[in-house]
Amino acid sequence: MRLFIILVLFVSFLWSFVDINSANVKELSSLKGIGKVKAQAIIDYRKDNCFRSVKELVKVKGIGKKTLEKNLSKITVSECQ
Repeated sequence: MRLFIILVLFVSFLWSFVDINSANVKELSSLKGIGKVKAQAIIDYRKDNCFRSVKELVKVKGIGKKTLEKNLSKITVSECQ
């Protein structure tokens, strides 16, 4: 039973990450300080630019260092296609 609980906690921890190279508006909006408009701005930005680092998120208009800092533990970046 303990192993099951640990496994569930680990899986939920993994699912809590938001991949800024593939997340949809709803997933991006789950981040602190990111609403639907900023989420769409991230999606529009990545159409022409692949994020290679989570720190590149500040290149999106309307997203600053404070927003990035609030979300660093929740953001991940997959490899660029």
